[in-house]
Formats: sequence, structure tokens, C-alpha cells
Amino acid sequence: MHNSQGPIHPHPITGPGRTILFFVPGMDWGGGGHALWTRSALQLAARGISVCASVPEDSAQQPQSQELQAQGVELWPRPNYSWLEHPLRRIKSRHRPNDVIEIARVIRARPPALIVLSGEGTGRFPSLDLVEFCAGNRLPFVTVTHGNREYFWYPDHIAERHRLAAATALRCFFVSIAGWRLTERQFGGELLNAEVVRNPFKVSYDVSLPWPRLHRDGELRLACVGRLSPAEKGQDVLLEALATPCWRQRQWSLSLYGNGPVRQVLERLAQKLGVSDRVVFAGFCPVEEIWAKNHVLILPSRAEGLPLAIVEAMLCARPVVATDVGGIAEIVQDGVTGFLAEAPSPSSIANALERLWIHRAAAASMGEAGRRRITQLVPPDPGRVFAEKLQALAGLQMSTEAPERHDRAVLSP
Repeated sequence: MHNSQGPIHPHPITGPGRTILFFVPGMDWGGGGHALWTRSALQLAARGISVCASVPEDSAQQPQSQELQAQGVELWPRPNYSWLEHPLRRIKSRHRPNDVIEIARVIRARPPALIVLSGEGTGRFPSLDLVEFCAGNRLPFVTVTHGNREYFWYPDHIAERHRLAAATALRCFFVSIAGWRLTERQFGGELLNAEVVRNPFKVSYDVSLPWPRLHRDGELRLACVGRLSPAEKGQDVLLEALATPCWRQRQWSLSLYGNGPVRQVLERLAQKLGVSDRVVFAGFCPVEEIWAKNHVLILPSRAEGLPLAIVEAMLCARPVVATDVGGIAEIVQDGVTGFLAEAPSPSSIANALERLWIHRAAAASMGEAGRRRITQLVPPDPGRVFAEKLQALAGLQMSTEAPERHDRAVLSP
């Protein structure tokens, strides 16, 4: 239940201006963005730093949330306003957006040394209302963007507001260079305060899995790991590519790992294309179990940030076939650690798969090359690295004069 008087399970606070406050737009427990903020929050709390998080109300009683609280992370649930409540609440609150109302409530009780604003539902740059609120009140803040969309562009006046407000952040963190550069194009200017940070993964950094044995018929086992949402993950494109005549003559199987809102539609598509006997909808499965069984990750995404599925597959020494979207080409070397498709189209995916088939005898060595590469690009504990960055920024902000910021908002409701 929502508690308008304070957080659930409060714990002692170290003092004014000593709190690191996370604003979390959603609680997708399976996503890399969730893993980044929760692991860094736990790292900070373990160091005796006051940590609190503004989270959606419907997630506050979930087991994962209760674990965070048990480890010293203070949660402030936000109510889920209906569309009817939203206009009336804004009128009563001087036209303030609900998120601004809620974060202001936390700030009054827990003056922050640093505010961490995570990106919105699709992974885009954080809410403009929140960024301008922090900028206008000279509050020390950082932003975290986990993904972006090529088709999403702001009108000129909104892009200018984003550009001005983002410039006042202590850091604008991105999970890939591609996401950083795309955001700059959408804002119409450079982000000189941007930096790349990695998301935590769900496999041991030192994992060692033997190459799966081939069946007597030489079946190549493909795995597609991700939410069953073709708008982002492109599973429909993959099914069409594998339904072509040449692939009907070959020995292969495909396991689709994950769940989502389009599972039944994808099952019907597989039946329509005549590949349902080769395709398994496997649901959720531990990462090491996936790569004990399968040879190659195939990710035909239409949009990405930097997919954890690729990082985890490479750590498990498995080659990758993926579309060249988001930051994928920053870690997958075409022809060395896998194969890149130029676009999320059946023909492009089919071409990349054809190259895989031709070089399938070298797939295991490509996987080993991928493991060597990913350990050069991703640290063993990204959550700890991010926590150290936040701690340093919070200390810096408290010991130096705040940068000049434009005044677009006021703190009081």
C-alpha cells in the first residue's frame, strides 16, 4: 500500500545531504537496467551510504523489493494514478507531473547528495519533467539511458529543453556509444558530460562450459534469448528467415527463451510458416543451462541498447548472429566472434545465418574469441563499478560548487 507519510521499512539516515536517491520508472526485474540500479544500490548500502529509491507502488511488496529493503535500501512507493486522477492532481499541484510530485516528497525527507534518474519504459533518456526539475532546483543528478529508438525524434522546442537540461547533469550515462550518439542527434547537440557504463549480467564471469555435443545428424542448435516482443526483438523476422527453402533442407533447431505479450502470435506464425516442429518456446531458463544445450545465439532485434543476452552468450564462449542495431557492433566482430546482419529483415538475417552455416565448423573457436573479447570490454562486477562512480560523484558534488543551472522549476509543490 502507498504510504503518504514516508517509505516502507525506513532505516536510520546518516544525515542531511548524504543520501543517494534512485528514481526508477518501472520494475522490470529481468532487465539490465533494473540489475544496474539494484546492484549498485546494494553496493552503496553495504558501504554504509544512505540509499533510497522511488519505485512504482505495485512493485513495492514483491520479493525482490523486500530483499532490497532487508539489505538497507529504503523504498518510497509511488501511487499508480489512473488517467482520471492525473489531470485533477496536476491542477491541484500547480500542474506538476506526478513523478515530480513524488520525487519532491522524497527529497524533502531525504536531502540527496546525488539523484540517479533512469530512462523511461523503452529505455530512452529519462523524463524531461524530472531532468528539468533537478536542473531548475540545482540538484546534483545523473541520468542513465539503457536504449533508444532510431525512429524517435523530438520536436525542436522539446529537443532544446532536453539539450539545456541534460547539460547540467553531472554525468549522462549510456550503456553503449551508439545510444549516446543517437541521443546527441535527437537533441541536436553534443553531450560533453556523457560516459559509457555496463549493465550487470546473470552468469559467472569465469564460467566455463564445454561445447555442446552435436547429435548424430549434426543438428545446429540456435537460441534466441529475450522478451517475446517482436517490435523490439524481431523474432518474427527470424522465423521467416528460417522458413526459406534452403533451411528446410538443413538440420537445425531453434529455442526461443523468454516470455512476453506476443507468445501466442509467434507460435501461430511458426505454424503458418511450417517450422513449428523445429521451434521450441522454452520460457525462462538459467543462462548456463541455455548455453550448456545450444551452440549459437541469434538476436534479430529491431532496437537495442547493449543486450545482456549477447554479453552472457559471449562469456559462455558462444558465437553470436545479430542485427547491427544499438551497441551490438561495439562488442560483436563480424566474421570473428559472430556475424552481423545489416538490417532486421528476413533477407539480411538469412544472409547472416548463411554465413554462419558455411563456417559452422569454426563456431566453437569463434565463441572462444568472443569470450576473450567480452572480458576486455566488460568488467567482472559492473554494479560495483557503477556504485563507485556514483559515490565519487556524490562526494565531488558535496565538496565543490554546483555548476550554473537554468531555472525552470521550483522545489515546493
